[in-house]
Amino acid sequence: MAHHKSAKKRIRQNAKRRLRNRFKKATMRTAIKRLRLETDKGEAEKMLPSVVSTIDRVAKTNLIHKKNAANLKSKLTKHVNKLA
Repeated sequence: MAHHKSAKKRIRQNAKRRLRNRFKKATMRTAIKRLRLETDKGEAEKMLPSVVSTIDRVAKTNLIHKKNAANLKSKLTKHVNKLA
């Protein structure tokens, strides 16, 4: 148990940030999953920019590595291009 005022504040900040990070990462995973399940090429092409933007936002805050983000974006773009 924290005794100092600053340590208590740090615990509160960490809890808030943890929830925010969980939400961002879960949102990203859901967006990727929806794009991968999409079978219509037109819809997938509309979704791709927003999914890429989501991935970039998560990578910017270091929730995922920037190279992991690049690989995800590349794979998703290939997937969309392969759709008939």
